[in-house]
Amino acid sequence: MNLSRKSKGFSLIEVLIALIILSVSLLALAGLMATTTKNNSSGSHMTEAATFAQDRLEELRATPWTMITTGSDTRQGATGIVYTRSWEVVPNTADTLRTVAITLSWNDRVSHSIRLLSVIGQ
Repeated sequence: MNLSRKSKGFSLIEVLIALIILSVSLLALAGLMATTTKNNSSGSHMTEAATFAQDRLEELRATPWTMITTGSDTRQGATGIVYTRSWEVVPNTADTLRTVAITLSWNDRVSHSIRLLSVIGQ
């Protein structure tokens, strides 16, 4: 049998190089997936905290004017994160408007907080 120098197909070295390139690419994608998952989780917690702040602001707007006072409480989110929510109410000099600052804090490997400012009128 006479073997042709121009044989069709891939050599073993070409296949191994292709597998190495594929492996490096897949490892890079795995790292990207971990980062993406972490960022999605962080965004979810931020949205949940903003929702809790907005809920408290709406509760204060529905509260009788004389009972709107400073306070704090805790809320547990759907993911199990515990949010500490505090609000400070400051009336203006004529007591016709009240400035409300709502702060939410939570810890998911790192401490975070957001603050919502608003004004409530009589």
